[in-house]
Amino acid sequence: MPPHTTDSLLPATDPATGLSAAEARQRLIYYGPNALDATKPESWFAVFFRQFRSLIVAILALAAGLSFVLNDSLEGWAILVVLAINALTGFVLEWNASRSMQALRQLDTAPARVMRAGQVQEISSEAITVGDLLLVEAGDLVMADARLIEVHQLEVDESTLTGESLPVAKTTAPTPTEAPLAEKHNQLFKGTAITAGTGRALVVAIGSQTELGRISQLVEGAERSATPLEKKLDGLSRVLIVITLALSVLFVIAGLVRGQAVVQLIETSVALAIAAIPEGMAVVATIALAYGMMRLAQKKVLVKRLAAVETLGGTNVIFTDKTGTLTENRIDVFSLQLPGPEQDVYLELNPANTSSTTIPKSTELDRLLVLGVLCNNAEVGGEGESFREIGDPIEVALLKFAIRAGNHPTTLRTDYRRLAEQAFSADTRLMATLHQRPTTYLVAVKGAIEEVMARCPALTDEQRDRQNLRASQMAQSGLRTLAFAYKELNDQPDEATFADADLVYAGLIGFLDPPRLPVTSALEACRKAGIRVIMVTGDHPATALTIARQVKLVRANEALVMTGNELRPLDQLTESDRAKLLQCRVFARVSPAQKLALIDFYQQHGNIVGMTGDGVNDAPALKKADIGIAMGLRGTQVAAEAADLILKDDSFASIVRAIGQGRVIFENIRKFVVFLLSCNLSEIFVVAVAGVVGLGNPLLPLQILFVNIVTDVFPALALGVGRENGVLMQQPPRDPKSPLLNRADWQRIVLYAIAITVAVLGTYAYARWVWHYSESASRTLTFYALCWAQLLHVFNLYSGRNASLLVNEITRNRYIWLALLLCVGLMVLTYAVPLFRKALAIQPFDAQALLLLILSGVVPIVLVRLVRNVFRLD
Repeated sequence: MPPHTTDSLLPATDPATGLSAAEARQRLIYYGPNALDATKPESWFAVFFRQFRSLIVAILALAAGLSFVLNDSLEGWAILVVLAINALTGFVLEWNASRSMQALRQLDTAPARVMRAGQVQEISSEAITVGDLLLVEAGDLVMADARLIEVHQLEVDESTLTGESLPVAKTTAPTPTEAPLAEKHNQLFKGTAITAGTGRALVVAIGSQTELGRISQLVEGAERSATPLEKKLDGLSRVLIVITLALSVLFVIAGLVRGQAVVQLIETSVALAIAAIPEGMAVVATIALAYGMMRLAQKKVLVKRLAAVETLGGTNVIFTDKTGTLTENRIDVFSLQLPGPEQDVYLELNPANTSSTTIPKSTELDRLLVLGVLCNNAEVGGEGESFREIGDPIEVALLKFAIRAGNHPTTLRTDYRRLAEQAFSADTRLMATLHQRPTTYLVAVKGAIEEVMARCPALTDEQRDRQNLRASQMAQSGLRTLAFAYKELNDQPDEATFADADLVYAGLIGFLDPPRLPVTSALEACRKAGIRVIMVTGDHPATALTIARQVKLVRANEALVMTGNELRPLDQLTESDRAKLLQCRVFARVSPAQKLALIDFYQQHGNIVGMTGDGVNDAPALKKADIGIAMGLRGTQVAAEAADLILKDDSFASIVRAIGQGRVIFENIRKFVVFLLSCNLSEIFVVAVAGVVGLGNPLLPLQILFVNIVTDVFPALALGVGRENGVLMQQPPRDPKSPLLNRADWQRIVLYAIAITVAVLGTYAYARWVWHYSESASRTLTFYALCWAQLLHVFNLYSGRNASLLVNEITRNRYIWLALLLCVGLMVLTYAVPLFRKALAIQPFDAQALLLLILSGVVPIVLVRLVRNVFRLD
């Protein structure tokens, strides 16, 4: 495939008539269609098959195979069913994979207008080729990258690509090749929208060679690594496998030394393998995360990947876009400079909180408001959901500001009937309108301050200097500025020259995308929680820093801003460069590739990185981050498909709430993992110790499997559905490098396992050699003793050594009691239903055995409480 772009062919295009039909066909054959490269999605079979590629699955599959070899087909089929359930759970989660490329290709569906052979034609966007003469006007979606050759007041919304809040005015003047994307004012880019004016441009890039196409390749190449939770659970599984192998080797050696039969050793090894694997862990983790997902949905946060809920709780760095996330994504009047007879008046307003902003009344301000309404082609009107804003965002802002001040545009425009207009152009850099009153005429002018003041001869040099200084200060603060002037006449002037001279300077207005009100408190909550928030935007550095200060992302005197031009490849960074990167909280004029590099940089430094975004340019970074957070209201479909979470209210505060829920979920997961592992370790100890000391097989593999996937799962689920804990958001995030379980957790797991093992083996030994029960009857009591001991073991999971045994977060959890009732009912069924009795080899027992079973559950709780208090394990 040849490249999709070349400048050498452009001179062959006649700018008056465009390509001929024959030339267009040849180029379509040579360059191919104007479409993003499609990649074949992974098949459902491949995703399902991947669920079986793990050591745990291999061990359980081996256990199933051995069961079939030993003619225990029931046990073999039971293990295979467990494997199928776990695989199906993983498959459902992974099948919700990103559809980012499909969303990107949907931007290709709009038609386009081109000039071919001197005729305007509307063609499919895929039929556009290099050298085509593209015609655009307000409302069009640009379908290819193109170089402008003619513009008429052309403005383009490039926010989805660059993050620039305001529409960009386009010109035909050349721009440097190395200029940032946001500063290439003579080019159009695929996927952006024309907001005003008209233009003609020569197509220079199509398909994957466009800026949008390069971003699509970044999205495809930004591999999503396993989440921290998935890595930690995988690490735990490996630990269990090592423990199992070690105990199996020890058991086999001891058995061979004692001369035990090989078949018996294999059966016990199968039991050990089943005991070591917490088969219910994946299901419990999935349900716990799903419960958190439903709670987040109630908080306006849509979760696409379940594991992302927990990962968000561990996030310690959040990269956030500026436009629409920290700001309202609309333009408002922010400041006014009014010329006075003695001293200028400067007003700084609060557009983010209009109800608390008082607009002072003065003759100068009233005049400025009138000029802003009259020299204006925008329209606003309606109520509530029917409220409409039509036109240039800055002109809309002027109308809304006038309404706030009590001057309705409709009334003013009726009083001042428009007679003529001089449209804004790149040459004059101003707009002027002529209006008629009953006995006089009014000229209203707005534009660049240099051009406006040049037409105001009455201004003194001192006044010009003050106005220029204020305009410069506004621009350095990231504001877009417009100067205003007027002229009152008794006679109707020439419509061609009415705004050329003798104007009276009326003032200067600065415009800004105002910050969101809840953001400041949300950022403060992040600081308390030990989370660093970093702004990464394609907007102007001064604008970015101004917003960062307003929302208190940075201190008022902080001035460190890094631009994309200052970001070097990571392998070229010195130690001082790295320190500066880690210190900086505001990055501006950043490209999609640089966003990826920044995320990678922080991930390499051991951080769990969240990324917010809404535009096409954010999609690669959203996919690369540990947690991608897209805006649901204003965000593009591309961003939503690449993200893990979608904010339905576009509120940064929702991110903070989600982080709190994520931390709660992690704490719940840690608790039920401790519960499940201590239960599984007790099973390993029971089987291994009994085998090593020659007590026989106190538990059958199928009995262990029943305990693992039935009576263990429901209490674990109850532990996994805890509520918010305000204390967690007052603590720093956990170290992302730390394991899921710390040393103290492992000490408790071993303690719990030993206590349960003592009680269960004690029950087996007492029934076997004191009451002289048969091996099968003793095994039945051991099975129920294990079930009962593990059920009551859930009450050992309370927090704090000094907490009451009877009143704590476990006993207050109603789901715990429901789980216990359910599991006791299941235990009764295994004894009462013949099919279950046969499958689990259940033997009848008398009433005296019930007391022994009750003791087997109570003894571990007493032992654990005693040891925790004596050795101060909490």
